[in-house]
Amino acid sequence: MCIRDRGITYTGLSLEGKVALVTGSARGIGETLAVGLAQAGADVAISDLEERLSDAQGVQHNIEQLGRQSNSYVLNVQNVSQIQESINRIVKDFGRLDILVNNAGIRQRQSALEVTEENWDAVMATNLKGTFFCAQAAAKHMIPQGFGRIINIASQFSLVGAKNRAAYCSSKGGVASLTQVLALEWIEHGITVNAIGPGPTETPGLLQADTRTQQELAQDLSENMPLGRRMNSEELIGAAVYLASPSASATNGHLLIVDGGWTSR
Repeated sequence: MCIRDRGITYTGLSLEGKVALVTGSARGIGETLAVGLAQAGADVAISDLEERLSDAQGVQHNIEQLGRQSNSYVLNVQNVSQIQESINRIVKDFGRLDILVNNAGIRQRQSALEVTEENWDAVMATNLKGTFFCAQAAAKHMIPQGFGRIINIASQFSLVGAKNRAAYCSSKGGVASLTQVLALEWIEHGITVNAIGPGPTETPGLLQADTRTQQELAQDLSENMPLGRRMNSEELIGAAVYLASPSASATNGHLLIVDGGWTSR
């Protein structure tokens, strides 16, 4: 990806020669970001739950059609030993790991009085614990390289609360704070750690979790979404490519909100 102006070639957004891992990339935002990174020049490892391996292999095929190297891996981010084994295997297969996108996540819409310990632990184990241990495992390979880009998928709810989302909002607030901590610790090794905070985005996971009627949804978007609609996952690609690129070398510990104006109300 080059930008030419006045005879100067700017390659600051090119990911040529880089290897990326996107967790939870068999569908939804993860799939879109994986393909977007490949379009920018990266080779991409696809990972997701075992029951989504077929979908992951479909994404792999699409990336290979772009002329990039890709492979699919079973990775449950709630399983720390599997995280370590999968990332070690990815580094062995690709020769290095430059970019990690911590995308795997779950959401549950429940009244705070109805949240069980099991509900709470499932959300935290995926959204926060999984994000940390994936970042830790990746950083152990990035530090000897002297280069790394870690991008955590947070949420607009990292900044604001919302009814019936106690566990989800808490987990994403934790992701934003974790991003800052890791950014401070690892910048000396050439690793930047940033986050993207998407607003409501059309994905299979969101549609499955949202039990509201069309009338209730329309009212919510009218009151809370200045954009007037849910976002498309493609509208997040630019943020991810920038944060993964050489141009973002001085961007560190930042939460980049891409929410259609949700948090500007």
